[in-house]
Amino acid sequence: MSKDEQIFSNLDRSVKTRVKFGNGQMVQAKGKGSVAVNTKQGTKYIYDVLFIPCLVQNLLGVAQMLANGYSLSFKGKFCNIYDPHDCLIAKVVMVDKAFPLNWNVVGDSVNFAKMDESVVWHRRYGHFNLAALKYMQANDLTRDLPEIQVTSDVCGSCQFGKMHRQAFPASATWRAKEKLELVHTDVCGPMSTESLSQNKYFVLFIDDFTRMTWVYFLRSKGDVFSMFKKFKNMVETQSGCKLKALRSDNGKEYTSHEFERFCADLGVSHQLTVSYSPQQNGVSKRKNRTVVEMARCMMVEKNLPLSFWAEAVHTTVYLLNRLPTRSVDGKTPVEAWSGLKPTARHLRTFDSISYVHVPSAKRSKLDQKAEVGIFLGYSSMSKGYRIYNMQSQKVYVSKDVVIDESLH
Repeated sequence: MSKDEQIFSNLDRSVKTRVKFGNGQMVQAKGKGSVAVNTKQGTKYIYDVLFIPCLVQNLLGVAQMLANGYSLSFKGKFCNIYDPHDCLIAKVVMVDKAFPLNWNVVGDSVNFAKMDESVVWHRRYGHFNLAALKYMQANDLTRDLPEIQVTSDVCGSCQFGKMHRQAFPASATWRAKEKLELVHTDVCGPMSTESLSQNKYFVLFIDDFTRMTWVYFLRSKGDVFSMFKKFKNMVETQSGCKLKALRSDNGKEYTSHEFERFCADLGVSHQLTVSYSPQQNGVSKRKNRTVVEMARCMMVEKNLPLSFWAEAVHTTVYLLNRLPTRSVDGKTPVEAWSGLKPTARHLRTFDSISYVHVPSAKRSKLDQKAEVGIFLGYSSMSKGYRIYNMQSQKVYVSKDVVIDESLH
């Protein structure tokens, strides 16, 4: 609750609810809106704030903060406030048996300022090159992408997240002429931290002709063979083509007797690179590097815990399949693979705060109609968003989601 109209970034004056205080006094609220405050972790927003002019002090409810994913720790004369990512955003000293907050409220000029649209789309596309987005727009490679005025070359998260290494030497390599004529593959890991599903590796499969990419997550390298069989069945069913050749390095996960016999029995040519010559498997190595760098940028921007790396990788691969590549002229990998031009309408910024509708069958009449979660990407199985529920600490898919991209 707030008595100060000037601190609201938006205010709905149609809300005229009455509030009862502990002493039994009833007061009239004359609106409800949002308040933005500056913290050590950037700008944070407080929603559903009641505007009550007769208040003596502004009040921030502990129960409401807990309901929105924040946590508080009281010890001695101090109260520590943590955001949904367990980052400390305020340390408050008790005064006269109360905890007065001295947050710096963001002014109206900031709250009402429209974010640079090129920055928004740069984030939605996983911090991909802004010039590439202009190329997509100019060549009509995707649907529903608005006119973007590029105002900067790179954001701060890109500077921390992307490494700059020398490219592999260019060579006149052979290119496939049809789908699944050649598929590149490589394993990345082990990661220093297990994912939410206890995985430590991921494996990529890249179609040479379309550059369409698929990612699978593994608990050990020994799972590569089973994932390859799933991948082969899936892409052959989707495309109506047969996998003819697979190119990988000499890792033990690819050179087992079981793996080689499977390829031989089905007539798949298994091409192995020469030891210590990663350039021969350059397509998968470069893709691996791009995936890791984009995933790192998305996590750096929001200070996301390392255990979310698989979600960032999954989203990165989804986006790369909808972004232009030099190897496929005039199409994105998705269009080259499926024949359908992708849309940009559903794209949102990774790790944004989300409000998920709770079906009436799963709540009582007095329960909240929405739950707070974190947007972690797109479902590859259905038209829905992948949402992390902060209470259950599980990821689920929902299409009834409102995503707030302003919480940067």
